[in-house]
Amino acid sequence: MSWKEATKMELKEEFVMLAEQQNVNMSRLCRRFGISRPTGYKWLDRYRAEGFDGLVERSRRPHSSPNKTPEHIEELVEDARDNDRGWGGRKLYHHLRRQANAGELDVEAAQIPAPSTITAILDRNGELEPKQASARQGPWQRFERPAPNALWQMDFKGEFKLDTGDWCYPLTIVDDHSRFAVATRACSNQRRGTVKGCLQAVFGRYGLPKQILCDNGAPWGSPVRFPDGRPHYTKLAAWLMRLDIGVSYSRPGHPQSKGKNERFNGTLDGELLRFERFADQSEARDRMADWRVRYNTVRPHEALDMAPPASRYQPSPVELPEQLPAVEYGPDDATRKVSAKGIISFRGQTFRVGKVFEGHRVAVRASANTNEHKIYFCNQHIRTVTLN
Repeated sequence: MSWKEATKMELKEEFVMLAEQQNVNMSRLCRRFGISRPTGYKWLDRYRAEGFDGLVERSRRPHSSPNKTPEHIEELVEDARDNDRGWGGRKLYHHLRRQANAGELDVEAAQIPAPSTITAILDRNGELEPKQASARQGPWQRFERPAPNALWQMDFKGEFKLDTGDWCYPLTIVDDHSRFAVATRACSNQRRGTVKGCLQAVFGRYGLPKQILCDNGAPWGSPVRFPDGRPHYTKLAAWLMRLDIGVSYSRPGHPQSKGKNERFNGTLDGELLRFERFADQSEARDRMADWRVRYNTVRPHEALDMAPPASRYQPSPVELPEQLPAVEYGPDDATRKVSAKGIISFRGQTFRVGKVFEGHRVAVRASANTNEHKIYFCNQHIRTVTLN
């Protein structure tokens, strides 16, 4: 699947944000963005010298007029709010300060009003939702993986209808450490092939994560459990395991266990979907792609000390292989072939592991409890069984 989610300017902005990270592999990054190394360094040099303005094609008019002087400070705030309709006082304050410090506005950073003043301006002009006008920001405890790509959270945002009458299903994938959105894809269905194609495009751009956390719905999960509490895996999950990506699921009935993705979906809804209608899938895909790049590279994030997610993200060094690797185990592992019914035989007993593993071998390993054995497919623990 080709990557068509962003315009050239937006991809430039994302590229330079990632290229600025420490220890970045410039050759690999350029290859994944489909550009030459000289082009990559040219974009990076222009960005370092002129900021995002330096990325605009020399023969074209810039997307916006960042140096235009507003008649009043309130107009500056209102213009910023019009551009990012879901942002409140704090986000607008940090965004405008960054623009002023970068010379993108004809005002000094000291002239940017305090967050409370910006909130009051928006409130006076009737531009705040009641919950935004009265919200009190308090500290809360956050948990995150220590590095990018250690865990991605994946989900479908609630579906909505397009002007064509068709349904749109936004697929979202968020990096746990950086909150970087590796995908915000408008899909016409929630089938395995659609999700797999999207994941292949994402893996080609950003590399492979160590683990993906999903909910218990199709096409990646199932609410059905084995007696040991392990899930019935799907073909999509088995494909991810073949790529050595760990697959885990949120607790049934507890979507907050993948809270970063839930919060991201709420942000997507609050800043884009609730404000716009889309003519068709193509328009929805383009607008979500535009919004995703801005979310990653511009939008201040509360959990990141008001820095954008791209400032903390680096693509994974693990490449998507051209072919799935063979299923292999250690020399001391006892292995069994899975039947067409999803069953294996071990020491005179039969155990169900799932039809998705049909034809493959699984490893059976003893656990600390002598009567228990753990069954693995690739490096994933898929079942625990008890011998009679």
